[in-house]
Amino acid sequence: MQFALLCLSSFLFSASFNMLIPELPAYLSSLGGAEFKGYIIGLFTITAGIARPFSGKLTDRVGRVPVMAVGSLVCVICGLLYPLLTTVAGFLWLRLFHGFSTGFKPTATAAYVADIVPANRWGEAMGIHGLCFSTGLAIGPAIGSELYQRVSMNALFYCSSLFALLSIVILMNMKETLGEKQKFQFAMLKMSRKEIFEMRVLPGAIVCFLSYLSYGAILTLISDWGSHLGVANKGLFYMVFTVSSLLIRFMSGKMSDRIGRVSIIKFSLFLLVVSMLLVAIAESALFLMFASAVYGVATGMLSPALTAWIIDLSHPEHRGKAVATMYIALEAGIGLGAFVAGALYISDINMIPFTFYLVAGLTLLALLYLVLIYKPGPKIKINES
Repeated sequence: MQFALLCLSSFLFSASFNMLIPELPAYLSSLGGAEFKGYIIGLFTITAGIARPFSGKLTDRVGRVPVMAVGSLVCVICGLLYPLLTTVAGFLWLRLFHGFSTGFKPTATAAYVADIVPANRWGEAMGIHGLCFSTGLAIGPAIGSELYQRVSMNALFYCSSLFALLSIVILMNMKETLGEKQKFQFAMLKMSRKEIFEMRVLPGAIVCFLSYLSYGAILTLISDWGSHLGVANKGLFYMVFTVSSLLIRFMSGKMSDRIGRVSIIKFSLFLLVVSMLLVAIAESALFLMFASAVYGVATGMLSPALTAWIIDLSHPEHRGKAVATMYIALEAGIGLGAFVAGALYISDINMIPFTFYLVAGLTLLALLYLVLIYKPGPKIKINES
């Protein structure tokens, strides 16, 4: 029951912040900030990354449920403030603040899943939860665009806030799983170097960083590459890879419980390399959609297995910090991938294939690391009951 409530809360949370994305560029332009469209995702990602070490520390000290609630509360507040702060500066500050939401909730959520699910079913659980979270990501934009077209932009903002509020209501009916909770003190926000990264999960963080460089490149280049190849709907690539990712998540998570996380991760990295090569050599819209489907299968297999592996590597008392370390690596990979792709592209369509060849090579490094360098350490004893 607790796991079902968690999945529902995550669905509402992901739909809440993602329903805004399709309409925000046009909204920012209407405020007179068309030249700042690139900041919409960039500012959000910056604060999400900054929040990770703090959310990991608080998850392990204050509790999983309060940290999840803080993440959703940020979305509630932002949804109410967007209609009030109608200047470009106000909008950009809100995007910066809004990023704290994903900096907090997913970290505590993964730790909560590990607390309530037996270790031998973590992969399956992460797959199911990822399915619910990704469904929210996929459905949110459709709901948002419909609301904007039929009602107004403000109605969309308020609906985003409502979804986040419902996510909190569900959380309030969930039991805390952290055994020895501490009362929040501002001194907890003081971070030392050793509190930022969980060194036990460094192998997983390396793989996460290298594998998510591809997503940064996709976010930066795929719209222009798709238009060049004749894709009429710029969102079609994302829709195809999201659907294919959803279809494989549950099965791949279960497989990682049976045959091992690293085995599934190796195969998914191989598919990820193949998908980047397919994107690079695509010469038609149909071929690009095929590449998108392969990319979706690769990421759908990778995500639950990688998250479960991170938790496998971590100490039970530092699960929050371990998951935060993974997300820091993930966001660093996406950010660097986007930066490199943008720096190489500079409106020269002929550079896009080269960029994806480069990303494929960097992803291959993750696979080679697991095959040639990584050596499993002793397993941490955990209760699988």
